[in-house]
Amino acid sequence: QVQLVESGGGLVQPGGSLRLSCVVSGSFFSIHVMGWYRQAPGKQRELVAAITSGRITNYADSVRGRFTISRDNVKNTVYLQMNSLKPEDTAVYYCNKAGGSYFPAWGQGTQVTVSS
Repeated sequence: QVQLVESGGGLVQPGGSLRLSCVVSGSFFSIHVMGWYRQAPGKQRELVAAITSGRITNYADSVRGRFTISRDNVKNTVYLQMNSLKPEDTAVYYCNKAGGSYFPAWGQGTQVTVSS
């Protein structure tokens, strides 16, 4: 049973930074393309960043240049460094596989709120 545990969210002012972490257990983590997703109230979940096993990254246009995804294959952890945060980045952030398939059980997510 794969488990995903996200952490690192919080309340931050516009222009601030946060670093999210997601620990993945129960899977051969290093072989998977991993992604960070977010879901704002009333909106569909969207993929904001992805990283391959070879650390090739891709970003949604809305976060490119502000967010950085990284991974540690020894710690089975994927990170999302978020800088220059905007109110529209407010959402619950989740990690999961990217590239067309998901681990069936999503984690609880971590709430990011950007507000003054």
